[in-house]
Amino acid sequence: MAELDLDDMKRRMAGAVDALKKDLSGLRTGRASAGLLDSVMVKVYGSEMPLNQVATVNVPEARMLSVQVWDRNNAGAVEKAIRESNLGLNPAGEGQIIRVPIPELTEERRREYTKVAGQYAEQARVAVRNIRRHAMDELKKQEKDGDISQDDHRLYADEVQTDTDQTIKEIDQLLEQKQQEIMQV
Repeated sequence: MAELDLDDMKRRMAGAVDALKKDLSGLRTGRASAGLLDSVMVKVYGSEMPLNQVATVNVPEARMLSVQVWDRNNAGAVEKAIRESNLGLNPAGEGQIIRVPIPELTEERRREYTKVAGQYAEQARVAVRNIRRHAMDELKKQEKDGDISQDDHRLYADEVQTDTDQTIKEIDQLLEQKQQEIMQV
């Protein structure tokens, strides 16, 4: 008798929320955040590697990032990768340390970032709804095959819906927090 794996469904929904958190951490807010450079890929040792595998990112002050490159020979490649990352940053190298000032955001740029945050949140909501739909289809199939009763189907369906609602609410809260953070002047 196969039953719906609710733990797997919850894990997948949590994965959608984690992906949203990662996407939102890459959005600039006008304040320095170590997560801002998470998406930067650096060409070193004949391949592309994430920045956090070749350097340490620190936040010494509110509008400055400090990137400590582990191998002095990679400092130029790290600086170039940050400059070309489409984050609008202009790093300044000083040996193994690269300072990255975070420029003030214009009002127009802030509005663009809030729209992008909204798009990320919508992608996460769609992913959660797809997970819900898959779980509900599985329940229908199990009831049709006689693996679960109609009452069990209803119980599981209620739990799936509750988990979906909670996850969507969490996504909405993350979006609201990020939009407020972006719009703070």
